[in-house]
Amino acid sequence: MKELKSFYTLIILLLFGCFISNKLFAQSSVTALVLDQYDDPLIGATVKAGSSAASTTTDSIGSFTIAVAAGDSIQINKPGFVVTTLKVDSKEKAYIARKEFGWKDLLNPKFYIKNGGLWLLLFIVFAETGLMIGFFLPGDSLLFVAGIYSSSLIATLPTGNTGSSFIDLLILWILISLCGILGNMVGYWFGKKSGRFLFTRKDTFFFKRRHLLRAKDFYEKHGGQAIVFARFLPIVRTFAPIVAGIVEMGKKKFMFYNFIGCTTWVFSMLFAGHYLYKLFLDKLQFDLTKHLEVIVIGIILVTTLPVLYKLFFGKRHDGDLHSDSPAKK
Repeated sequence: MKELKSFYTLIILLLFGCFISNKLFAQSSVTALVLDQYDDPLIGATVKAGSSAASTTTDSIGSFTIAVAAGDSIQINKPGFVVTTLKVDSKEKAYIARKEFGWKDLLNPKFYIKNGGLWLLLFIVFAETGLMIGFFLPGDSLLFVAGIYSSSLIATLPTGNTGSSFIDLLILWILISLCGILGNMVGYWFGKKSGRFLFTRKDTFFFKRRHLLRAKDFYEKHGGQAIVFARFLPIVRTFAPIVAGIVEMGKKKFMFYNFIGCTTWVFSMLFAGHYLYKLFLDKLQFDLTKHLEVIVIGIILVTTLPVLYKLFFGKRHDGDLHSDSPAKK
């Protein structure tokens, strides 16, 4: 009788062991996406299961399918990206692998939005004219992309987003316009105080005298309207308010054109990004966020080619460097 009891105990232990081992070593198929920190698909990344030799490669949309054991982890690897090891979750639809920083990230609007959010965006718009250090930043394309992510940007405020994409967009428009107006005011004040010192200042990484001279030409050609036009021209918009201060443009006149220029520029870029994204997605099933590099290059070319042409091919007399010709006020 005692031997029979021991036999049953052994059978139960064996069955329990088989159940546990089945749970531990049973494999299931997992299908998910691999994205970078900008939500772009990671194509050609190697995905390896942690407890086996199984591996696969992400396809043209960043998708992969791999067999893993319960509680297993996967390793994602691709040159230029941080090696990422993550626990497998059957409910997870996408895994994130972070791209290593490169200098070309500074030209990617999503870099600023994802890493700095609303506050960095507002600082960049202010700094572009207020601190004269933003002429190399992607101002136009940054606002275009901000229009697409308007609700997520407003969600970082203490009050959160409003639940209405249109109201979130209006709030973002007001905040960015205020920063642009304040930046121009600081540039105008600096130009008024510094006078003609800037025209004899030596070039630095952030300050190029030729940009200031082109902005002066632009201002003298268009008068007060240059403050409005300059907002749509990279490089020129950085120095136009400074030139307005140097030539002592009337403060009321400057503020009028400053307000019109900033609000119009921000409105056109934000609303174009927001509603073109919706239009392409709804009508053409084309996600602009997956092809932002093309949009950014297009905006940069359209807005900078006229300026670059003028910088490299425009004629300038030597006497212009110290010209004392009267400007339009």
